[in-house]
Amino acid sequence: MTTRSPQSVLSTIGQATVVCLVGELDGEICTQLGQELKQHLEQAAGRGQRLVLDMAGVRSVSAAACRTLQLTTGHLAHEPVLVVAAPPVVHGVLEAAHLTGIRLYETLAEALTFLPRPPAPQSSLGAWQLGDPSVEGEGLREEVFGLRAKARTSGLIGIAQGMLVERYDLTGPTTAFDLLRRASQQFNVPLRVVASAVVTAPPPTSESQWFPGRATHAPRPDVAILHGDSGDAADRGHVLSAALHRALALSDANAAEVHLTDPAQDDALFLEQHCGLGGAYWDALVTDPPVACVRAQRQCEAVTVPDIAADPDLAAHPAGRALLALGSHAVHSMPMITTGGYCTGTVTLHRVEPGFWLTSRQQQELGALTADIAAWRSWYRRTVVLDALEYLHQHRQPEPRRGDQA
Repeated sequence: MTTRSPQSVLSTIGQATVVCLVGELDGEICTQLGQELKQHLEQAAGRGQRLVLDMAGVRSVSAAACRTLQLTTGHLAHEPVLVVAAPPVVHGVLEAAHLTGIRLYETLAEALTFLPRPPAPQSSLGAWQLGDPSVEGEGLREEVFGLRAKARTSGLIGIAQGMLVERYDLTGPTTAFDLLRRASQQFNVPLRVVASAVVTAPPPTSESQWFPGRATHAPRPDVAILHGDSGDAADRGHVLSAALHRALALSDANAAEVHLTDPAQDDALFLEQHCGLGGAYWDALVTDPPVACVRAQRQCEAVTVPDIAADPDLAAHPAGRALLALGSHAVHSMPMITTGGYCTGTVTLHRVEPGFWLTSRQQQELGALTADIAAWRSWYRRTVVLDALEYLHQHRQPEPRRGDQA
């Protein structure tokens, strides 16, 4: 389940007001888009800043939306709105529209170099300089990655809030969000995961229980990644981190990442854990081909790119260029396949030297590892996530204030 209307998240970075857009910019949302752009432009002008639209999460732009952009920004040719990270198809449409108040850049860091530098601070450390990697590089990219992740999930959380308000006759979205937050904290399940479960799970069938008859838990899966591990199998972050480092140890890779699917967002892949990858890669990370992990997910089989520079699709993709800039030249991605044949995520390995480097034995061991992760995640969704939903259902009334307790 996805939303067609764009979601936006706003932040201030340096001399810019950055708005991350997610969704489809089509004719149905032109009025809303124009109103929000005018509001963001006024806010940015009030701060003495420039408006930046991060479109990494925009899937499409219609001709009507281009006309709205022109009407809203056309008078700003002398100080245009900066549009960054638009996917190739979206970038092409915007470029062909010849929008006089829009300038296109591949990354936020590139766009910010064209803005006036802030005043140098009076300190013994010397002047702060925009573009200095020691000051800005990784921190800036981490902040942008966080903004994009928040933009992608804000719509989903909003849908879950609306469902809870209607289902439980709550007083409003704030009460619904508090309910989601309490369930998330009670079981240490990310808020995004709880919201996704609310959206995708069948509605409760009784007043007292969401899932009647679910009295006992399935035993935790007997998988190698949990053998001899003193950690809690219900600790999502701990298990995925252990799996990530196990993959690195088995493969002699230089870096790795773990993505999991979100069934509420068309099984889009979300970055859950990573090791050895810099912010330049996160800045370019999108969930469209030719990223190797998406290929592995869609094909339900391992994908190896022995030489990124020689792969015309990946080498031309922002993620591929970012990997080459980081010194990564080969990539191997493996899907996590459940016993039912469903891909629930991917493990992707990166290697500095180009070429096929995994032996047959390593590939077998990595295949067993991804199968273990898939089995663990199936258990996690059937137990821990459903426990969070059950808690939410049974605590659907707002917590009383201290003064109301007697």
